[in-house]
Amino acid sequence: MVPPLSLAVAADDAPATPRPHLQHLLDQAKAQGPIPVAVAYPCDAGSLQAAMQAAQAGLITPLLLGPEARIRAAAQAAGLDLAGASIHSTADDPRAAAAQAAALCGSGQARALMKGSLHSDELLGAAVAREAGLRGSRRASHVFVMDLPGFERPLLMTDCVVNIFPTLMDKRDIAQNAIDLARAIGIARPRVAVLSAVETVNPAIPGTIDAAALCKMADRGQISGAILDGPLAYDNAISLRSAHHKGIVSDVAGQPDVLLVPSLEAGNMIYKQLVYMADAECAGLVLGMRVPIVLTSRSDSVASRIASCALAVLADAAGSKEQP
Repeated sequence: MVPPLSLAVAADDAPATPRPHLQHLLDQAKAQGPIPVAVAYPCDAGSLQAAMQAAQAGLITPLLLGPEARIRAAAQAAGLDLAGASIHSTADDPRAAAAQAAALCGSGQARALMKGSLHSDELLGAAVAREAGLRGSRRASHVFVMDLPGFERPLLMTDCVVNIFPTLMDKRDIAQNAIDLARAIGIARPRVAVLSAVETVNPAIPGTIDAAALCKMADRGQISGAILDGPLAYDNAISLRSAHHKGIVSDVAGQPDVLLVPSLEAGNMIYKQLVYMADAECAGLVLGMRVPIVLTSRSDSVASRIASCALAVLADAAGSKEQP
């Protein structure tokens, strides 16, 4: 019997912070049953621990791809039991392990791809390679699901990881990927705030033009399943009081489910500020491919990695991954 897994996270010696939104994701995902996940190059304690704890929680069946000797040595050093995982031995080369992990996903033997102890660009490079067969009809993008203390619902943010300076059509795909994930975790009609520096259209700030265009695209059905509004500055996107103070009448301002950022640089700074200054914990996925990709950072907690696996299970169950 595996004891219930709690996603409460403690910082150093401080009491653990409850993570109700991520815990709800975990509970939802466990009800779906485990899915096979190809874990690329899990040769350190952190990536192995996340994969095995996600397996013990009933979320995934890990397929570990990498040099078997290194994987077993890392498990032994961390005191981890690899029972229930299968090891697919590869050369001691992260790119080779990533390519074989992507191939398992392309053949249907795995239903999600997970990063081990390799660089993100090595994993994504293997995933988008034509021979992997994982590309979808949309541009790939990353979505965070954030659990903020005191915030009454999960908050999604995109794209803070993959697309550096997305074009308008890239942002259309980024928005749709996030909307599909929001619906997969139970948000029936997500409210999407398209962020910029100001809440008015200004030709000197290209992001405001894109925001207005995205909202019109949603009106015309080119983006579906959500309510979009923008441009919105961060304060009036998040704060209903700020929106009222500025006279903004909106179904989104002050109550967003999704924050769509204008660039990776802006989004990455906001996300890290929320994590390091507002005690946020988050799960994340790359979407827009045929399978969800769990793309965690080496600085992420094990709880964050497990919650990301739960998110992959829900994305898979909802069919939000792109089909060829």
